[in-house]
Amino acid sequence: MQQFDTLIHDARALAAGPLPLSADEAEVNRQMQICNACRYCEGFCAVFPAMARRLEFRKADIHYLANLCHNCGACFHSCQYATPHEFAVNVPMAMAKVRVQTYSDYAWPQPLGGLYKHAGLTVSLSVAAGLALFLVLSLLATGSLSHEPLAGNFYAIFPHNMLALMFGTVFGLSVLALAIGVTRFWRNVSPADYLKKASAASVGEAAHDALRLKYLDGGHGEGCNDADDKFTLSRRRFHHFTFYGFMLCFASTSVATLYHYLFNLHAPYELMSLPVLLGTAGGIGLLIGPAGLLWLNLRRDSRHGDAAQKPMDLGFIALLLLISITGLALLVLRDSRLMGLLLAVHLGVVMALFLTLPYGKFAHGIYRSAALLKWAIEKRQPNNIKLSDD
Repeated sequence: MQQFDTLIHDARALAAGPLPLSADEAEVNRQMQICNACRYCEGFCAVFPAMARRLEFRKADIHYLANLCHNCGACFHSCQYATPHEFAVNVPMAMAKVRVQTYSDYAWPQPLGGLYKHAGLTVSLSVAAGLALFLVLSLLATGSLSHEPLAGNFYAIFPHNMLALMFGTVFGLSVLALAIGVTRFWRNVSPADYLKKASAASVGEAAHDALRLKYLDGGHGEGCNDADDKFTLSRRRFHHFTFYGFMLCFASTSVATLYHYLFNLHAPYELMSLPVLLGTAGGIGLLIGPAGLLWLNLRRDSRHGDAAQKPMDLGFIALLLLISITGLALLVLRDSRLMGLLLAVHLGVVMALFLTLPYGKFAHGIYRSAALLKWAIEKRQPNNIKLSDD
């Protein structure tokens, strides 16, 4: 019955006619045809075995493969058809160009999809500076920018309910926008009712591969290729510091919320309390990870990706770095006269991150996780491609 549903879905797609490919999508299609004939890189990552299950590449297939690609560069450094060969195969670069196109295509609301092209370093820093300045001026207007030490009581500066409403609303809308976007992506790249085929094993494998960043190991465990062709695990490790630092900060906020509403325990919390310990560990992770990613990004081989996306990458990294720096500074100086100023700056940067989450680099983790789930389901399905014996 499931096979019949899949056939019906495919028949409807064919009846509607193939959607025209953009220039970037057509380039991925061209390169995948070459790679499908070669298959030297089949063991490097999930892209190539997923590619091998297809004889042609429609728009949905290209979007899926582009988000499955982790842009590690292993295939480029191993490719006999890369530049200066006339075939000029560069899978990481071709996939990167389509990948950002998918974020824009599936964005919600759709008119805001164009923000991906403008979510660069200048815009990110400008939004953060503007919001921080607004909060600083608000404190100046109320006369609370300079104050006696308040023992870390942030809510004496900005009321709790105001912060909860303001940041909760923006974060909720960002999560909603990302959820709708990735749902649109999933429906377009997956057969009808494909989620019904998901088993505990496939979901577990997808989560495992996403959390470990399995496909940043180069297919052999030694890591991605550096500009000088050497293997390195630096990119994988700095991504881990960044991701788990972010999650620890999120856990800190979640625990503090539970303390406030369930146990009637209000901030400020002791230095050895769970919210502070989680936030401190998260802040250190968000200091090491983004600093490392910034270093790698500035020296990265331009052939490994789309140079036009570098401003978007730098904008996201800069916001994460500023959050960690201002957050740790706020922790150290929370019982000083500078607390109000530092709090305003920190909250301004956090708000800037929340506002840009659905339309910046953060989206790649969400779409890539969806692609990994599709691959984990797909690899467990029968391969219906039948090659002739000739």
